Amino acid sequence: MSHATAVVLPTAKAKTRPLTSRVFEVVVEPDRVRVAQIRRITMAFMRLWDVPAPLADDVQLVVSELVTNAVEHGHGSVGMRIRNTGSELSIEVTDENTAPARLRTAGDEDVCGRGLFLVAVLTREWGVSDDGRTTWCTFRLPTGRPRW
Repeated sequence: MSHATAVVLPTAKAKTRPLTSRVFEVVVEPDRVRVAQIRRITMAFMRLWDVPAPLADDVQLVVSELVTNAVEHGHGSVGMRIRNTGSELSIEVTDENTAPARLRTAGDEDVCGRGLFLVAVLTREWGVSDDGRTTWCTFRLPTGRPRW
């Protein structure tokens, strides 16, 4: 009598990514050169997460404005955290300055001062943490199942 050996071949599984939050964080020294680097990193994640191009462009602009504000007006290192839940994208930019970012009115001839206005217009909502150190905003992602 011979012993039969059963071989179980693995079944093919669809390659799917879990529908959990996706997060990335970066901390940089407050240098204007870092703003462009963070924009590029952000766009790489927008492509990875299949965020539609028009929305990804808005996210990149908002990231640029928030990080520039932290570099120009903040103190210490600048941190940024972006979280993708599948239905919402949230951005937090933090520095050590406890004076909260404030929306202001820029004159026609002013070359700066419109950053938070752009953030307010492009995002679903935005605000500043109680301690003044973090400026945050959210974007609604297109409905439907993410293509992860």
